Amino acid sequence: MAAVMLTGLFVLLLLSVPVALSLGLASTIALVSDGNMPLIVLIQRMFAALDSFPLMAIPFFILAGALMETGGISRRLVNFANSLAGGMTGGLAIVTVVTAMFFSAISGSSAATTAAIGSILIPAMVNKGYDIRFAGATQAVSGELGVIIPPSIPMILFGISASVSIGDLFIAGFLPGVLIGGSLIFTCWFLSKRRGYKGESGITWAHRVKAFREAFLALLMPVIILGGIYGGIFTPTEAAVVAVLYAFIVGVFVYKEVKWRELADVFAKSSITTSIIMIIISTAGMFGWILTREQIPQKVAALFTSISDSPIIFLALINILLLFVGMFFETSAAIIILAPLLTPVAMTLGIDPVHFGMIMIVNLAIGMVTPPVGVNLFVACQIANIRLEQLSKALLPFFLVLAIDILIITYVPALSTWLPELLGQWTR
Repeated sequence: MAAVMLTGLFVLLLLSVPVALSLGLASTIALVSDGNMPLIVLIQRMFAALDSFPLMAIPFFILAGALMETGGISRRLVNFANSLAGGMTGGLAIVTVVTAMFFSAISGSSAATTAAIGSILIPAMVNKGYDIRFAGATQAVSGELGVIIPPSIPMILFGISASVSIGDLFIAGFLPGVLIGGSLIFTCWFLSKRRGYKGESGITWAHRVKAFREAFLALLMPVIILGGIYGGIFTPTEAAVVAVLYAFIVGVFVYKEVKWRELADVFAKSSITTSIIMIIISTAGMFGWILTREQIPQKVAALFTSISDSPIIFLALINILLLFVGMFFETSAAIIILAPLLTPVAMTLGIDPVHFGMIMIVNLAIGMVTPPVGVNLFVACQIANIRLEQLSKALLPFFLVLAIDILIITYVPALSTWLPELLGQWTR
């Protein structure tokens, strides 16, 4: 039955059938071919996959991100980042990365980060003489920080799928996020220096202080969320509700940029995004249940250990697999399918599940900027009004840097585990 299901999934994906529908149809075909199980099981497993309290965090974080975007937060973060880095060589490119790091701590979504910031900074870079392909590539790769720096929707999905603490995953994402952000800043500076992209002049400390005051409430949001989680005040799911309340108050009553008549559109957009993710989760849950019933996780573990029982070799193979999967699979679906399969294997080899979660999330985040289904590429291309092939060549230097980052995150586990362990000691 598993062979029929996997073959069906492969064929459907080749035919460009949407991922959620491919997972559902492949599972249905497998059960029909088996003939020993009623189809009502499909519906039961789809509902069971959604019957999880932590999953409630996803719609609330999506809504919080939409409220913050509509409320002028992205513009204030751009202004603050520009006051810090705008005067450097390649200032606007560096501002793109820095703003993405700030906005990532609010949105939890890679595509939302790319769209919210790119709509401001890609035109600004082009107006300052930056090559449009470089501007689009910079924004696309910066947007991936949206799922690495917490709060992150893929972290929530991994935590649920692999039974790993979501709070620990949130804390673990900080240092890898800073590493990737720092390496992207260096890359932007290096490429800009070679191409002669100069920074802005006339930025004073008065400008910086004013920009900081305007962006202070936005910068405070991740502090409240993560501080509340690790202070034991609320769970990650409850933190998402707090984020919505905070974003609503700031956007409507403080900044006064979210009008009451705009709330319907904000709720509608958030509902559509949530529905897409939840449909994928339900069909992927059904797909994963069949894999588990057929003992595929045990067979995958046996396959990897037959190749080598070395954690070093295992992680190298995992990186190759995830980079390939990320090119063709939507991130949420890939995590829900692969996390229950691969995490137990990693743990048997002595790999910390939080560390393994960061490896998986970072690899799949890179998939968001790799053809043919990199969502950030399509967002950046739409904003910049260029074709995908024009953007691809400009991405090559960034891919080299991201590959180095992956190796560091993979083989230096303390980068992912040190901070959760340290904070865990403080809270005990």
